[in-house]
Amino acid sequence: MLCGLVIQANAQVTDTPRINIADTLKKDLFTAPDTVQHLRSRLVSLIPPAALMVYGSSSFYLQPVRRVDYWVYNEAREHTVVPTSKFENIVQYAPMALTYGLNLVGVHGKNTFLDRTLILVLAQGMTQGVTSFTKHRTYRERPDGSDNLSYPSGHTSNAFAGAEFMAQELGDVSPWYTVLGYTCATVTGISRISHKDHWFSDVVTGAGLGILCTKGAYLLYPYLRNAITKTDKKEDKKSFIPADLKKKQQKSMIVLPSYQSGAMGLTFAAEL
Repeated sequence: MLCGLVIQANAQVTDTPRINIADTLKKDLFTAPDTVQHLRSRLVSLIPPAALMVYGSSSFYLQPVRRVDYWVYNEAREHTVVPTSKFENIVQYAPMALTYGLNLVGVHGKNTFLDRTLILVLAQGMTQGVTSFTKHRTYRERPDGSDNLSYPSGHTSNAFAGAEFMAQELGDVSPWYTVLGYTCATVTGISRISHKDHWFSDVVTGAGLGILCTKGAYLLYPYLRNAITKTDKKEDKKSFIPADLKKKQQKSMIVLPSYQSGAMGLTFAAEL
């Protein structure tokens, strides 16, 4: 008896629901944290600190604003509202120190230790750089006449940069952390005026500068980090495909031995 070898191939086509990749990507795009609307809201938040800086700089050109400086200075001479010792040298760092201290006792912020530290370094770099540059270009005399580096207030810009840092990291945990940070910064600014180290417009500009630089650091940092840690473009494109879609795209097949009517063979089944 002659036995023949027959190869039997059975193709099984499974109907799978169609998935529109463009719709999936569109959905992911608009649910991502950095959407156009989210970015717009963050840009709008830069307006208040920018307005403070505009007010402070206008004291060089508008006499009514400058007269406010002299009025506040005279009031500070007549009414001592803070201790004579310059405790603002320490208070200006309180918001930043509190942010890390609270993290040590279990109050976690918005970012990891590494990310928030790099953001703080970026914010401080911008704050100190702009403050120093402006001081040496405007050359305004201090109220006490000690030097000509009055505008803007470095203590105040540093304090408000730290306050905004604390608000960004812990503000979602509790609004009281934001209040605490900005209270420390405000006390710092008032102390600089009371100790006759700065004019009112110097402090207002310093506050706006510190807030603006920290907000700018939080806005720029994700783009800088992504630029540094950017992976291969092909890998990036693959990463946009959802996991469930990848699973559906994988094809499965199986080969089994078969015996029918005295003929041996192989059964090939595949999902197309």
